[in-house]
Amino acid sequence: MNYDEAMTFIRDTEKYGSVQGLDNMFNLMDELENVQDKLKIVHIAGTNGKGSVGSFIGEVLKVAGFKVGRYISPTIFEYNERFQINNKFIAESKFCYICGKVKKAIEKIVSEGKCHPTSFEVETAIAFLYFYEEKCDFVLLETGLGGRLDATNIIKKNLCSVITSISIDHINFLGSSLSEIAVEKCGIIKNDSFTVSIFQDREVMNVIEKSCIEKKSKLIKVLKEDILYNGVQDYCQSFDYKNYLNVKIGLLGKFQVENASLAIEVIELLMRKGYNITKKNIYDGLFNAIWKGRFQVIGENPVFVVDGAHNADAAKRLRENIQIYFANKKIVFIVGVFKDKDYKKIAEITADLADEIFVFTLKSPRGLDAKIFCKEFLKYNKNVFYVSGVREAVSKSILAAGEEGAVIAFGSLSYMGEIIKIYGENKEVFMNEQAKEII
Repeated sequence: MNYDEAMTFIRDTEKYGSVQGLDNMFNLMDELENVQDKLKIVHIAGTNGKGSVGSFIGEVLKVAGFKVGRYISPTIFEYNERFQINNKFIAESKFCYICGKVKKAIEKIVSEGKCHPTSFEVETAIAFLYFYEEKCDFVLLETGLGGRLDATNIIKKNLCSVITSISIDHINFLGSSLSEIAVEKCGIIKNDSFTVSIFQDREVMNVIEKSCIEKKSKLIKVLKEDILYNGVQDYCQSFDYKNYLNVKIGLLGKFQVENASLAIEVIELLMRKGYNITKKNIYDGLFNAIWKGRFQVIGENPVFVVDGAHNADAAKRLRENIQIYFANKKIVFIVGVFKDKDYKKIAEITADLADEIFVFTLKSPRGLDAKIFCKEFLKYNKNVFYVSGVREAVSKSILAAGEEGAVIAFGSLSYMGEIIKIYGENKEVFMNEQAKEII
């Protein structure tokens, strides 16, 4: 199987849609000798912050000398990004080899009259097999959707379950209330285990505490009062957490301080379990962590930020960050989201902060029609403009912001890679256009 054949196989699995339940995974992983049960897994669920927390934990473990596998979604730059070991994407040759083994296993179970796995189930199996064959010391496993019925939840045990911030999202699948969504997320909690959670709304924390009691899982909480925010300098944040003083991280946004504190608790748990990790490893790893597309500054003059804020809770965090970092700047938005998101609430939360807003339709069947989104923004801001695509949005936003302003591109993570690529390849062209306008 070559790479084109492997990718064709993956794309063909998309026709099997999304299936709630773990039967397909049990069938597939039985055929692959249940390699997932031989991995040391930190399982991460939540609405926002899974990737950032995984990045913080992964960097600390990497600095400490461990081989760390990460399974993430969605990806920003390329497909292979979702299968990583110590930040290196799976090689095409290795992907083809692993994909071939999974395909063979699928052909066997289908021949026995069992259902064909979905795309995410196939990818999850690839991740498990890849990390097993590469003999990873740890695997940081992010749920795709929810937790209880997520394909990743086939694992019988883990080193710990990690619960990041939980808010309203994917209501068609997970429920319309915080408690219903929390129940799904808490489905990853294992019996006689450890669970580490960020502070949550009381409604959510009640569900987490109840789940941990029922499953006899020891709950470790990050408390808001244990975090002291020291401020930001040169796009680097500093904070204290318990006895960790003047911790520095390069990820912007006060919510990243909370995610880093959650990562510290997870690492401390691993240290108590006997893994050789030092306090210096924690400081160095947290500082090294990079999570692209999450309030990431990719350029200056004007400041250009990309952020995957695609639901109401993330929009609130984005608003807070804009008010902290860019209070006295002209603000220009670039926005595109999927139609199944709460776009009305996103517009309501963010619109008044911008001087100008450029909206486009994502290149996806799920993409929200930009004209519909424009109407929502126009309820709160009169300077809203429809653009044909990302390149036009980047060009016009840089021109609108001027050298002293800030461009904030947010919404679906699916287009962040395109934004970063277009900006990087055409920055000088866009700047020249800006200079001509000034002249």
